[in-house]
Amino acid sequence: MAFAQGTTAAPTGSSIIIQFIPFILIFVVMWFLILRPQQKRAKAHQEMVKGVRRGDTIVTSGGFIAKVTRVIDDNELEAEIADGVKARIVRSTIADVRAKGEPVKGEAANDAGK
Repeated sequence: MAFAQGTTAAPTGSSIIIQFIPFILIFVVMWFLILRPQQKRAKAHQEMVKGVRRGDTIVTSGGFIAKVTRVIDDNELEAEIADGVKARIVRSTIADVRAKGEPVKGEAANDAGK
């Protein structure tokens, strides 16, 4: 016995929009929860790196803590990573910029114990 199948008519304009509403809502939620905050953090980091000047203490993405001795150009700077040891650092590798007078967290705890 064969059952009659319904005809597959082309979807109407309003039913297509209704089908895409969940995808649009997911995109909007992702935009506000993931993409927008990430763009704000990237912009703030870029501004922070642009503001590096001589005398600032920086932390590179490799984990080096150094003091800026000279700004070479827009892409590079020279930093002292140890007493008498200077290295050229690419600005894009800077992870954090600390103020001149701000102590490194590990050193502050060690100095208190001495």
